[in-house]
Amino acid sequence: MNRKFLKFEIDLDFVLIAVTTSLKDYRICYLINRYLHFNFIKATDLSVDIYQASAPVYFSIYTYNWEASETDFFFIANKGSDGYLIPEMKKADYFLMIKNYIDDADLEKIISALNRIPEIVAAVKIDPKKIKSRENLLF
Repeated sequence: MNRKFLKFEIDLDFVLIAVTTSLKDYRICYLINRYLHFNFIKATDLSVDIYQASAPVYFSIYTYNWEASETDFFFIANKGSDGYLIPEMKKADYFLMIKNYIDDADLEKIISALNRIPEIVAAVKIDPKKIKSRENLLF
């Protein structure tokens, strides 16, 4: 009897930046909008089923789109209504997720601009493949 195994690999086609700050989500989005000339807009909270057989956990999320390159930006809170989006990264307060294409030079400009905002302690690029709970970032 031949056995065949189905190997499933999640396609993580986004860039992830961890942001550490003590500010509330609306305040840090205001500063990012001001310093980076973005236009983050509050969206309906992100609902994630972190715990099986339990109610979903809600996370604050803001969205922005670069129409010229069709790049989508999502600013997501790591701490939600009842837990963490990425529990192994509790020191990160927020994540900036960049979907679709972004040039490496543009990415470096964004990270350095984030680090120039005085209220941000650190903004660091994270490899999504090294995160254990990366399924929580798929939406």
